[in-house]
Amino acid sequence: MQANERDIADLWDMAQTIRRIQEFSAGSTLGDYLNSALLQSAIKRQFEVLGEAARRISPDFQQAHPEIDWRNIIGLRNVIAHRYEQVIQERLWNNIEAILPDLLVQVESLLPPLEE
Repeated sequence: MQANERDIADLWDMAQTIRRIQEFSAGSTLGDYLNSALLQSAIKRQFEVLGEAARRISPDFQQAHPEIDWRNIIGLRNVIAHRYEQVIQERLWNNIEAILPDLLVQVESLLPPLEE
């Protein structure tokens, strides 16, 4: 399925947000993350943005690309935004290391090439 302009914009937002999370966390350890309210706040905010961008992707496009775990991306955003006391910081950090690199590749593969 071909992405519409809105889906493309949201995919772009997702890719940019993943890159920001990776930039913010670069060179840090789980211990650094757990000891920095600033780093936690910045990364949690970016996960919220990531989930919101995923939520705005059209249902048809989401169904056409089941390789992306839309439900969990959106669900994490909802936990951070509405049940923030239930966020397990170690799991969030694990997502940065274990899930985001592959997710970025998946999202970027869905983006059309930039026009020159």
